[in-house]
Amino acid sequence: MSRSGRVIWFTGLSGAGKSTLASALHARLAAQGVPTELLDGDAVRENLSKGLGFSKADRDTNVRRIAFVAGLLARHGVTVLVSAISPYRDTRDAVLAELPGALEVFVDAPLTVVTERDVKGLYVRAIAGEIAHFTGVSDPYEAPINPDLHLRTDVLSVEECLSQLGALVGLREEVKA
Repeated sequence: MSRSGRVIWFTGLSGAGKSTLASALHARLAAQGVPTELLDGDAVRENLSKGLGFSKADRDTNVRRIAFVAGLLARHGVTVLVSAISPYRDTRDAVLAELPGALEVFVDAPLTVVTERDVKGLYVRAIAGEIAHFTGVSDPYEAPINPDLHLRTDVLSVEECLSQLGALVGLREEVKA
């Protein structure tokens, strides 16, 4: 039996909720027996892209590496959840066009909200000019023009977002006791 995989790519600013939502969706898909893998941008950067900086070329290389791994897994029947800022629209669009069954999920929250959520204080430091090339502050984040799903995490709860994600990927509703 051949099972086709797909890639669900979560993009948005740091602190918008990409990893939270991808992890929660991963748990629900796994609970329903769907072969699922989570590729978190920070973990991939640490393990597969160590040594890359934050120039546009390095960020694009990182996104292409994530997409390469995601594509391999998806071709083997795995639903791959990618959680990566992936700030540049042209690169994101190019890799998504090559991935089997790719869906783009824009996880969106305003700069004020992600700054409030930032427990490490990176946004405050970037706004003060202490951190160069910080996406959304001193480097651009190019939002998707037509994502498959746009989730405003400053307005929606995690459960509301998961409900919309479930509908997008055809997840069976959980039976409430």
